[in-house]
Amino acid sequence: MRQEIAQILPGLRRFAYSLTGSMADADDVLQSTVERLLTREMPEDADIGPWAFRVCRNVWIDECRARKVRREAAERPELSEGQVVQGEQETSSAIELNRVETAMARLPEDQRQIIALVALQGFSYGEVAEILAIRKGTVMSRLARARAALSELLKAASPETLP
Repeated sequence: MRQEIAQILPGLRRFAYSLTGSMADADDVLQSTVERLLTREMPEDADIGPWAFRVCRNVWIDECRARKVRREAAERPELSEGQVVQGEQETSSAIELNRVETAMARLPEDQRQIIALVALQGFSYGEVAEILAIRKGTVMSRLARARAALSELLKAASPETLP
């Protein structure tokens, strides 16, 4: 199992980055994912790849929830003794890559997840449906909407207009 995990690590890291938008955060999500993969028992009927990506997605959802709690604590100083330090988001040196990343970030999370799994990771629609626990038809429609929206964002945005 460790060898299988090692083989899918680059793909998991790219997926974590597509979710977080930050290499530092992606590495944290990846580390937590690998820890869970190694310490928890894999379901008997699961394939390691889709299961690992599902675990990664769940780790990210947990992190988002934790961030929300920390943000609320920071807004209410009576609940927190310290300040919440916000991380910096790394920027890409390639202008085109930066444009795509920014456009991807503007997509709704459900579309961003699907386009990352299909276009970046190369999973089939069926595998994505299994990872996200949705129907294959839903994967196909969200992917079509994500591609169209991404195309429009990239057409409308020049490097100067994207932050």
